[in-house]
Amino acid sequence: MIFRSQKSNINMVKLTELTSRYWIKLSLFILLAITILSLHPLESLPEAPGTDKTHHLIAYAALAFPTALRKPKRWPIIIIFALYSGLIELIQPYANRYGEWMDFLANISGLLVGVMLAFSTNKLTKRAQ
Repeated sequence: MIFRSQKSNINMVKLTELTSRYWIKLSLFILLAITILSLHPLESLPEAPGTDKTHHLIAYAALAFPTALRKPKRWPIIIIFALYSGLIELIQPYANRYGEWMDFLANISGLLVGVMLAFSTNKLTKRAQ
């Protein structure tokens, strides 16, 4: 009989392996989604739970996670994501949106959170195996 925690560990390992295998596709998909959502002109902000800064943090944590999980020593990729987020903030006023420094800081914070979550996930996965 497999205990619940053992089953959870097995599922976590499988999910981590899938994320590691498809990290490039996941990262590109998330980057595309962030780009579209950040540059698509809006008449008004849609209703969504949480704050705008929380959405930025979550989006960029999701972007950093697969890369940091698979390539933990590839900081240049994370730095490119940071530069890209700054570029989006600079372009947004030309797409009928608002570029904000606080959004940029939330993006950077999200990238760091994604890296830390990937680091923790790698440690836990190694323990579970």
